[in-house]
Amino acid sequence: MASVAAKEDEGNVATGEGQGSGQGKGRGRKGGMNRVKALELAERELTPEALAAIPPPVAPARMRRRHHLALWTFILFVILPFILIAGYLTTFAQDQYASEVGFSVRKEEGPATVDAIGGLAQLTGAASTDAEILYDFIQSQDLVTLLDTELDLDQVYGRNHAADPLLSLKPGSPIEDKVDFWQRMITVEYNEGTGLIHLEVRAFTPDEAQKIAGAVLRNSTEMINRLSDAARQDATRYAEQELVRAVDRLKDIRERITEYRSRTQLVDPLTDIQGQMGLLTNLEAQLAESLIELDMMSDLRDDDPRKGLIERRIEVINKRIAEERSKFSVGSPTSGSGADYATIVSEYERLIVDRQVAEESFRSATIILEAARAEAQRQSRYLAAHIQPTLAQSAQYPRVGLILAAAAFLLSLTWAMGLLVYYSIRDRR
Repeated sequence: MASVAAKEDEGNVATGEGQGSGQGKGRGRKGGMNRVKALELAERELTPEALAAIPPPVAPARMRRRHHLALWTFILFVILPFILIAGYLTTFAQDQYASEVGFSVRKEEGPATVDAIGGLAQLTGAASTDAEILYDFIQSQDLVTLLDTELDLDQVYGRNHAADPLLSLKPGSPIEDKVDFWQRMITVEYNEGTGLIHLEVRAFTPDEAQKIAGAVLRNSTEMINRLSDAARQDATRYAEQELVRAVDRLKDIRERITEYRSRTQLVDPLTDIQGQMGLLTNLEAQLAESLIELDMMSDLRDDDPRKGLIERRIEVINKRIAEERSKFSVGSPTSGSGADYATIVSEYERLIVDRQVAEESFRSATIILEAARAEAQRQSRYLAAHIQPTLAQSAQYPRVGLILAAAAFLLSLTWAMGLLVYYSIRDRR
């Protein structure tokens, strides 16, 4: 060991002298060669005892407890579930076929009777609202109940339950479970910008998938028709109520006129008055003739019978004229009525005016109702299918590759998170 140290010192001295002189490149190379020779000489002079005194290198890596824990938990919580999922999907899961259908809610086209911008916004909003209602209806319990009644969902989705219990419907399930299963077997998309609805229905045979999609389209059409009928009834309800009130008013005034005619025994007092006026005119004409005749007999003696007859006639005519004129005065009853002509005519004229108002209201209400019905018909909505239910040629579900990739990612993520939490808790103790 002393000789080795001596040699190293000599090498260091030589190296120092070579570096300290700084006398060119030749002397630098000589100092380097001296160091190499010194190291080689030291290695030759190492004895076995010196080698034994050198500490051994790092021990080889070996499995510890935490490594075994990580390995077994990875096998238990990642590999084994992944194998089970893959085995179920490839062995037990039944093929599923998809049928697609696309539709939208449209309105009847016709001449607009409202402001163009306001009417367009109103109708577009109504169609959008109906499409949103239809979007919820497709996923609702009401539709599932209708489909179960028409197609027997237990038979359609539950006949493979023994072979595929995870991806099929359990026969006899309550309606809530059927709704959950139905929502897993459909994919419905609604585009708010265009108002288009796209529906994908899955079943275990192509024909059943197409049949279910057709049933959804049919029930959706009926639902939109019901909404349109309800909107039409709402739009015409006020006009119909006004027409009913106008009809009631017209009936009431006509009944009052009938009661008036029965009480006064006069169909038309104005016509009766015209008759009375004609009678007075005739009496006055006869009176004038009689007076002329009496004037022509002024040369006769006062006791002349002809003169007395004419005077008697004039007296009778005057009396009749007075009686007829008294019928027109207030407080003098007419024959068969118990009221004077002034009261009868005044009441009759009020009834006639009321009848005219009622008839005009009836005509206006009728016109308004017809206009409301036309407008409601113009704004009625219907379901237009731009994609009829398709018939699948091959099974597209379940998507084994996508499911396995998602399962591997989620299982690995869950395992890693659990392992980190475990070590974090253990290190804090």
